[in-house]
Amino acid sequence: MAEPMNDPPPTDGLWSQFRRMMPCAERWAYFDHAAVAPLTMPAQAALTNWAKEFAEHGAVNWPQWAAELEHLRRRTAELLHADAGEIALIHNTTEGINLVAEGFPWQPGDNVVMFDDEFPSNVYPWMNLASRGVEVRRVPGGDRPQLDRLADACDDRTRIVTVSWIGFASGWRHDVDQLVELAHRRGALLFLDAIQGLGVFPLDVRQTAVDFLAADGHKWLLGPEGAGLFYVRREHLDRLRPLGLGWNSVVQAHDFSKIDLRLKPTAGRYEGGTYNMPGLLALGASLEMLDDYPPEAISQRLLELTDAICERLPAVGATVTTYREREHASGIVSFDLPGRNLAEVRRQCRERQVVLSARGGRLRVSPHAYNNDDDIERLIEALGSA
Repeated sequence: MAEPMNDPPPTDGLWSQFRRMMPCAERWAYFDHAAVAPLTMPAQAALTNWAKEFAEHGAVNWPQWAAELEHLRRRTAELLHADAGEIALIHNTTEGINLVAEGFPWQPGDNVVMFDDEFPSNVYPWMNLASRGVEVRRVPGGDRPQLDRLADACDDRTRIVTVSWIGFASGWRHDVDQLVELAHRRGALLFLDAIQGLGVFPLDVRQTAVDFLAADGHKWLLGPEGAGLFYVRREHLDRLRPLGLGWNSVVQAHDFSKIDLRLKPTAGRYEGGTYNMPGLLALGASLEMLDDYPPEAISQRLLELTDAICERLPAVGATVTTYREREHASGIVSFDLPGRNLAEVRRQCRERQVVLSARGGRLRVSPHAYNNDDDIERLIEALGSA
């Protein structure tokens, strides 16, 4: 389930401790984690330490780095309640989507079903299948997407239903159990673009049988760009034709003199070649830090922060457009400022060291658990003065 739990959140002292791990918070009121998040202090240290080691010693410490990547793989699996063999360490969400879109055994006449306001990365790889006779069916989404529309678009040739866990513009959070049930009832598989929810809302893929999932680490997981993960349910490993095969795809990955196309019996077969070593090490460092703040606690904290923002926004003439029902609320809040130039508002907020975004013709704020009441006050003052 992707629902906030009733476990008590960490104390205010621990949230303050979280904030101390975010150097960005010393200067900025940062409300743009749904775009690109600032790095944690541990991630920064991991990057600089790797650069120092590499500069001074070359690749001598590569085996140690590789061991840390395997720890990251296990840590990521724990986050999803998956098996480590079901996790591939990739560069970004788009790569994970393409592993499925290009690797699936399509037949002419098959189709993919999605909402029409998915993020482009979850549209173009599927549209690119037109030359293989695959139809993309896009149904109206909007601020309050209706699953019945997805279900009605499915037929006996629907192979995959692909949905973002949380809408990047609307902030609508889907019940992943309902998505799985809908796809499987129609005889299709579910691909979940999890980038806007992973790490801040709980997900157990053993209980909620997602078939494929991808997420980059540069948003809510507070890692750098270019480091992410791909989950494939073990039963589907051999269903996907592996792409980007290289030395790292096979069982004897480090025996370069032996040429034998025996794919790894894990999702590691999709990793192909050289890793983004510094990026993945930094992502691992952020995940280690986040161990003290489980998704159940972060989700509760996020909903409290976004509720507080929604309560304050009308005072500056804003109209909240994100639906805030508890089961669908997320860390994203979109709102209108009638009669205001949104680009100019963003620019003037930036001058006041307040960072927010604009998506779908609206302003968007996306705090993280380390943000606090002072940040919200700075946001409201900046919006009111812009």
